[in-house]
Amino acid sequence: MKRISAILLAGVAAFAANATFGELVPTAAGETTAMVGGAPMYPSKNIVQNAVNSKDHTTLVAAVKAAGLVQTLEGPGPFTVFAPTNDAFAKLPDGTVATLLKPENKQTLVNVLTYHVVPGRLTTKDLREQINAGGGKTALKTVQGGTLTIEEKNGKFWVIDAKGDTAEIPAGRDQASPADSSNASFAIEW
Repeated sequence: MKRISAILLAGVAAFAANATFGELVPTAAGETTAMVGGAPMYPSKNIVQNAVNSKDHTTLVAAVKAAGLVQTLEGPGPFTVFAPTNDAFAKLPDGTVATLLKPENKQTLVNVLTYHVVPGRLTTKDLREQINAGGGKTALKTVQGGTLTIEEKNGKFWVIDAKGDTAEIPAGRDQASPADSSNASFAIEW
């Protein structure tokens, strides 16, 4: 499971459902969104409602459904999800995704996915404050029970798993998020 998580982390980047990271785009409805996988992410929607529209996260959405985590991620949270892209899943050994999606492997899939989720809504500002207070890094406890370490180097955020594998989390322009909603935030590549 740790090897799978390490490979998936290699395909992680950052975005929050409340548009904390990334380029902010105003919409006709007055919501400020960020574009992810070619689709706008709306602060009024939850993680699942936004992720299903991202062409870069179709495998993640299928995995979340197979793991039975849809209802959890549609809940109020808040959560921050370091979301692996389709490219990250494609780097797994042949047959791994198909094996993980089988009903008999549901708990393993739940463990892999929840290793990428931390409780709370974390913005760029929040992460930077925690990193500064932690002497250059911060440790985040995942829902799965593991630890992800976040560092900032040369203006870029990096997530580091328990084995030391790293993935860059582009933080965009460090924009302040629009009005908070009860929705969870999630990190996602755009």
